[in-house]
Amino acid sequence: MHLKEKQQYAIFIGIAIILSVLAGGAAGFIAAQSATNSQSFLSSVKNLISDQKVAATTNSDGIVGVVDKASPAVISIIVTKDLPKIDQNVPDLFRQFFGQDFGTPSPDTNNTGGTQQQTIGGGSGFIVSSDGYIVTNKHVVADETADYTVLLNKGDKYTAKVLARDPLNDLAILKIDAKNLPTLSFGNSDTLKPGQSVIAIGNALGEFRNTVSTGVISGLARSITAQSDAFNTEQLVGLIQTDASINPGNSGGPLLDTEGRVIGINVAIAQNAQNVGFALPINQVKDTIESVQKNGKLITAWLGVRYIVVTPEIAKANNLKEDYGALVLRGQSAAEVAVVPGSPADKSGIVENDIILQVDGQQITQDNPLSLIIARHKPGDILHLRISHQGREKDTTIVLEESKQ
Repeated sequence: MHLKEKQQYAIFIGIAIILSVLAGGAAGFIAAQSATNSQSFLSSVKNLISDQKVAATTNSDGIVGVVDKASPAVISIIVTKDLPKIDQNVPDLFRQFFGQDFGTPSPDTNNTGGTQQQTIGGGSGFIVSSDGYIVTNKHVVADETADYTVLLNKGDKYTAKVLARDPLNDLAILKIDAKNLPTLSFGNSDTLKPGQSVIAIGNALGEFRNTVSTGVISGLARSITAQSDAFNTEQLVGLIQTDASINPGNSGGPLLDTEGRVIGINVAIAQNAQNVGFALPINQVKDTIESVQKNGKLITAWLGVRYIVVTPEIAKANNLKEDYGALVLRGQSAAEVAVVPGSPADKSGIVENDIILQVDGQQITQDNPLSLIIARHKPGDILHLRISHQGREKDTTIVLEESKQ
């Protein structure tokens, strides 16, 4: 190889080495940066996961704390009745297909088989005073011939007396003879918002005491027609809708906020639906509960009219000028008068076929019926009514009185 060729070869080798060094350095720099960025990314992911775990643990711990505090004041109600004995020789298999009453004899008029106390239902409730006042649903204790036993969380049993059944709301107040009981406090249902977290506690299916479910408020001011028993229904308005699981047996149990305060009373579920439950807002019944605690009985205000709520359909069918209000109307029997003689409504001059349009400026509608407005008041309260009388509107004043019913 000539000298000139050797020099050129050496220069080529040198340039290759320099380029290799530069490329290696650049690659190392890029790799280092990539590792740094990757480490930072992984660190961020770990922190995010850690934060979520902490948040979930904190939220779970909060619910656990509320349940631990509230559960001792949530009770189960056992409904029993003296009924004819069931023929014990009937196999359970038959009752699975034909119902639990299969094999039950007719009333034992000859006194050959006798009777016995049998459990016919159950529900939930919660203690609101340390001396034994308990809140539940009216439909849980609707049978006036049945006996009611309260089962505390720790297993103690007490015979309960029904002090009041609210004629307007699905609400009842019970009393047991006990002292120093744990209690629940009331929240404010007027400030609730959809999406707010809630906790339901109750005697699920009448079998699983103090079952806990959680969820959110799905809606407010709901109106439903509830089946109170096999033959009767009732219109419930202003309800809280929740997706917290509410099952048969939960009726009468509390719906709690995240502070453990009662914001509602679990009252109904939507049939053929999942996680659609309803609760009476506590503010809607708070005065009634406190009235029974104070007086030992239910004291409610009374207007003294029978009515139907006017809807656009009713207004159109009857050529009414207004498509809202309470149309004062008699019932099917002679006893179902439109205006009770001597009642506050009678004294104020209200007559049949009048339409009560407003009470203190509030329009009367299906979602805001007259009965609910009256229920918010006490005997002695003065109300200002706007009435349609023979097609002309007029104003009148009424002084509510105590209901004698």
